Amino acid sequence: MFLLKKVVSYFILPPGLYVLILLFIGLLSRRRSFVRFLSLSSALFLYLISVEPFKDLLYYPLERGLEVPRRLRGDAIVVLGGGVYNSGELKATSYKRLMAGYRAHLLTGLPLILSGGTATGLVPESEVMKGILEDLGVEESYILTDSRSRDTRENALQVKRICKTLGCRRVILVTSAFHMRRAVRVFEKAGLEVTPYPTDFRFEGRYNLYSLFPKHSVFYDSVIALREYLGLAFYRLFY
Repeated sequence: MFLLKKVVSYFILPPGLYVLILLFIGLLSRRRSFVRFLSLSSALFLYLISVEPFKDLLYYPLERGLEVPRRLRGDAIVVLGGGVYNSGELKATSYKRLMAGYRAHLLTGLPLILSGGTATGLVPESEVMKGILEDLGVEESYILTDSRSRDTRENALQVKRICKTLGCRRVILVTSAFHMRRAVRVFEKAGLEVTPYPTDFRFEGRYNLYSLFPKHSVFYDSVIALREYLGLAFYRLFY
């Protein structure tokens, strides 16, 4: 009964519900080969990006070989923002990055550069992060903020500007593991030396029966990975 309840729940809510609808349309469109092909292929694609094994296939190349360094070498710790809600609360990705940066600060005593602006005109993400660090007891003199940047390239340029004022060249870069390769590439191209400090790993590598059922959380993670591949391609073409 428990298994049946779980299976039903996976298919009466998105994305499982959408997979069933697309399958139904495809099976009913026997005389319309294009509609049939489009519906069934869409159902397959939606199913794949909503199950854990395929999600891990997307994340493995992005996170392969990355690990938290045992020895931290740098002149400053850079934390890249990962999003903030209109309410002024950090999204989970941002919070994980911030906590990793906070840990690195406790281990090294290095200053923190918080990089992240806003695309909505509300409170800059870096200022939200700064407030949390101050609540945790970090002295204001150890916190510098970049509230202008809106993407990874602007993160690098604004951080470089701050680093010039500090007289530092090597940074400990804190961001999500899936975003690290692109971030390191952009920061090094801006002229900074980088020690990667990845966090927020998404690759799991362990599965059970439920791993084969479509889930909204897995779909969300897969979309983030696909967007990261687009970002990598864009930066390689234009920067």
